[in-house]
Amino acid sequence: MLELGDYIAIFEKMPGMCLILDTSFNIIAQNDAHEAATFTKRENVVGRFLFEVFPDNTNVPDAEGLSEVRASLLTVLKTRAPHKIDEVKYDIARPTSEGGGFEVRYWSITNTPVLGADGFVRWIVNTAEDVTELVAPRRNT
Repeated sequence: MLELGDYIAIFEKMPGMCLILDTSFNIIAQNDAHEAATFTKRENVVGRFLFEVFPDNTNVPDAEGLSEVRASLLTVLKTRAPHKIDEVKYDIARPTSEGGGFEVRYWSITNTPVLGADGFVRWIVNTAEDVTELVAPRRNT
């Protein structure tokens, strides 16, 4: 039988990028793959609001990544069913040690609800796949 620590270790080492969010969109957990892909550290993001950690690119006035992800999360809360965004441009802030600014990224994102005993959403599992290499060339970005 697995214990809580085993589940945490498994989650952290899962090969796909993953966050666990509460219903207010605060980050409850982040796995290693997500850390690496987003230039972040678990200890700096867990407990913080998702869109504070991952804001829209401030250099792109009409950036819509944040609003698309927020709409997906709200759909999950309303329908209590998974919601997928096939392709969203959501740039990632580079740390100063990497030159700062934002790095252009495209993602395929799935938000999956975890329901409580009352049938309402308790957590949201946010998984992402970096599809930049597939999308950017055809968008000339």
